[in-house]
Amino acid sequence: MIKRAFALALLLGGAAADEEPVPAGVVTSSKLQIHVPKTLNKPGGYEHREALFGIPPYGGSIAQNMYYAADTLCEFSSIDTRAGYPIRSKDDDGKMLPWQSPYILMVDRGGCTFVQKVRNAQRVGAAGVIIADSSCLCSAESQGECHSDPDRQCEDREPIMADDGSGSDISIPSFLMFKQDADLVKAEVEANHPVRMEMQWALPSPDDRVEYELWTTPTDVISRDFQQQFKEAAVALGSRAYFTPQMYVYDGIRSGCQGEDGEDECYNLCTNNGRYCATDPDNDLDRGISGADVVRESLRRMCIWSHYGVDDGVGVPWWDYVTEFIFRCNTEEFFSNKQCIADAMARAHVDGNKIEQCMNDSGGLEGDVENQLLEVQLLAKDKSGVVILPAMYVNRVSIRGSLEFPVVFKAICSGYASGTIPSVCTTCSGCNDQQACITNGFCGSKKIQESVSTTNMVYAMIGLSAVFALASFIQHRRYQSQMQAQVKGIIAEYMPLESDQVGGSTAVSDEDGEFT
Repeated sequence: MIKRAFALALLLGGAAADEEPVPAGVVTSSKLQIHVPKTLNKPGGYEHREALFGIPPYGGSIAQNMYYAADTLCEFSSIDTRAGYPIRSKDDDGKMLPWQSPYILMVDRGGCTFVQKVRNAQRVGAAGVIIADSSCLCSAESQGECHSDPDRQCEDREPIMADDGSGSDISIPSFLMFKQDADLVKAEVEANHPVRMEMQWALPSPDDRVEYELWTTPTDVISRDFQQQFKEAAVALGSRAYFTPQMYVYDGIRSGCQGEDGEDECYNLCTNNGRYCATDPDNDLDRGISGADVVRESLRRMCIWSHYGVDDGVGVPWWDYVTEFIFRCNTEEFFSNKQCIADAMARAHVDGNKIEQCMNDSGGLEGDVENQLLEVQLLAKDKSGVVILPAMYVNRVSIRGSLEFPVVFKAICSGYASGTIPSVCTTCSGCNDQQACITNGFCGSKKIQESVSTTNMVYAMIGLSAVFALASFIQHRRYQSQMQAQVKGIIAEYMPLESDQVGGSTAVSDEDGEFT
């Protein structure tokens, strides 16, 4: 049991929010530059890592004076806005003036999460945050270009500035600056020289095709509705949008799940002797769905996509399989049931033999062997910086909001260049029920309202005509009856009446009001 608990702790520890590394040299959509002093201006800007939280002004920039807090900014109550560098003049009370807004604030890494630091900086008025790394890249340290702080070791890769799950309230952007560069900036402001820094974001270049991708796992609950609903939108967008489903797996070797002897140290959380792992969805290593089961199903879905989705970016059989699997097999009893999985593939018109062959040809899931498809997923995960699931990207920009049909559909429709927006977007993106609009081919509420209004108008006209006709008929009969009564009265009063010897008779019949 100790080994099992340790295995789960190891894997969960591998997903720490601000320690997930990324390969060096990953291209970002942002730029960090120093304009003052000129000696620190660097062609092309400074290498950095962009936070996965906050709201960057895409297409814009923040160019302001920078202050160095000389603090980790972990405790809000202890933040002193009158401290730090460069030294400012004093007020009438003899205290140094506070940081003058708007400003960019540099803080030291360590002591708490990135989110907490940036949140505290936002609360004291910073327009942007630069976190100065305290550890060097080992490559830079080995070449003598950087020296890590005494209590820190060098790192092979810079960490991801990930959201710890509480960063939804942060609206300011933030970067992580490499230590060798941050040390130069610190030295400049500590010498009481002003530093003017610019944080800039490129607007993703739109064209006539939008690319979107979903990071999830087969046991992810939040993305389940989206995966069951978005197929029709993917079909309607057709070749104008390219979808890529990404399966999130952990690097077991990096997480410590493979021992020195090549054996799996993480119980049933991994495949391939601890190489590829997933968290246990029910946190029970002794029963239910295991992490290895999740990895196996992830690989199966990757193979389905490679056979049925890579070419067109739509992948109808992939959507159908996921929907069938969720409906039929997404329980402890049937999650790994071969018959249930085969049934789901058959109903989705997926060739099970081809998928099985794909899983084996990629390297399989047994033994200490690399799986090519899973290795590609690990690399893609590192490059994307995904930590919190599910995650949706449109044109390589993270969609920050709930994973719902309208949110994703509007984001995709907003990603096209002017003049290239598909008709399905112009027709349905503004509808209250976008899903129904895509299904019906028209904006449901508007069309129905127009249809109902027209129908009501027709019926109203027919009804009014009938009422007027009936009223006219009644009025005509009433007028005719009144006229006949008047004529009878006149005849009875002025015309001599002929008396019959046997019985009286008049020229007008009382029975039907007609002249006789």
